[in-house]
Amino acid sequence: MAYVSRVVDLLDPSLNNFTNVSLDEARSRVLSGDPAAVRAIDGSFALVASEGITVRMARSMDRPLRYFLAKRHEGPALYVADRIDTLHGALVADGLDAQFHPSYTRMAPAHHVVELTLVGCPDPSPTYTRFFTPDRGALPADLDELGHRYIGALADEIAKWLTAIDATDRQAPVGVAFSGGIDSGSVFLVVYHTMLRLGLSPQRLKAFVLNIGDAAPDVAQASEFLSSTGLSIFLEEIGGAAEDIDACETIKVLEDYKPLDVECASMGLRLLRGIRDRYPEWRHIADGDGGDENLKDYPIEENSELTIRSVVDNLMLYQEGWGVGRIKHSLTYSGGLSRSYVRTYAPARRYGFDGFSPYTRPNVMEIAEGIPFAALTQYDVPTLYSLKGEIVRRGVKSVTGLDMPVFQKRRFQHGAMGADAMRLQLGGSEATYRRTFNGLYA
Repeated sequence: MAYVSRVVDLLDPSLNNFTNVSLDEARSRVLSGDPAAVRAIDGSFALVASEGITVRMARSMDRPLRYFLAKRHEGPALYVADRIDTLHGALVADGLDAQFHPSYTRMAPAHHVVELTLVGCPDPSPTYTRFFTPDRGALPADLDELGHRYIGALADEIAKWLTAIDATDRQAPVGVAFSGGIDSGSVFLVVYHTMLRLGLSPQRLKAFVLNIGDAAPDVAQASEFLSSTGLSIFLEEIGGAAEDIDACETIKVLEDYKPLDVECASMGLRLLRGIRDRYPEWRHIADGDGGDENLKDYPIEENSELTIRSVVDNLMLYQEGWGVGRIKHSLTYSGGLSRSYVRTYAPARRYGFDGFSPYTRPNVMEIAEGIPFAALTQYDVPTLYSLKGEIVRRGVKSVTGLDMPVFQKRRFQHGAMGADAMRLQLGGSEATYRRTFNGLYA
């Protein structure tokens, strides 16, 4: 008897956003496996396409894509979705859930075409073809030029986003998840400037800052940021209480157990819940996710695996982890922001928002990877930490004419809630959170 393979595509096609191709054309490009054709897809996407026993999948950084290969008497069945619980539900409906364990699901890495051959048992390993390979360190070591190019690319992506919104609803409000930090601050200022440049009313715009328990340092920072730029009118505070934060609920939404991501997703859930309660029809929210990864602005000393050389000398280390095919590559999860972007995506989907993270766009990341970090820092850690503020500040001034204040780096979760309250609500270890996650399917 010949095996009959089956592909069950559970991805929501309406979540794909393309500026230069149709959905059918994008799928055709993924099916071709041609990396140049897939790289040329401009937008946000998670796609699966098949022909015969060959299946190819691809995703942008901001769209999770997971899959599960099930055995059937007739032949293998590949289930593809953005969430683990969606995969599980489909397996239950088809009577195949006895094969399921969350660790058997797989996450496709961003920026790669993943190819599977559905030939039965045993399962063949996937193959990966990179479709986004930016040139590293190719730009001149001129901070003004780097800032202009980097924020110019950001502005181009934001213009595409606003134009797409305006094409369907010229009155749709636009929000920015805002802390007054470098990433959310630059996104807000460029959104504001681009709205004026495109002739759109900035009255549609708000900067939402989260304040949990009246001890959030971001509130004062956000207020100072907007006051210094003369834009205080756009600030709106979303309040909450520490007891609103439920780690178990966050893990259920996030489908992951890394403590920093649990903390970040918890804050995102509370912010978006507050916006949804206040504005039932609001859809469009931008944020600065990806900015830290692009300009390598994480405390190296907090991760014993890292050195400044590993951070500076590896292609997109913070975006993709150690890379597919490496000894530390996990099949269950991708690496870096390719994995942890779920902390932004899942809360937005939970409350019905269309999220937008312009720093995750390839055209922006390409400029970031072109920055000659080695030459600019000479592998000095403090110099690396100061580089981001200088590049972004200069770029915002060049593109918008606005003087952007730069404050000391602070993670979103550490600015939205007092440290003591956070430890009480979100003090679990990775092992504890992993047990909670696995318990969802016990």
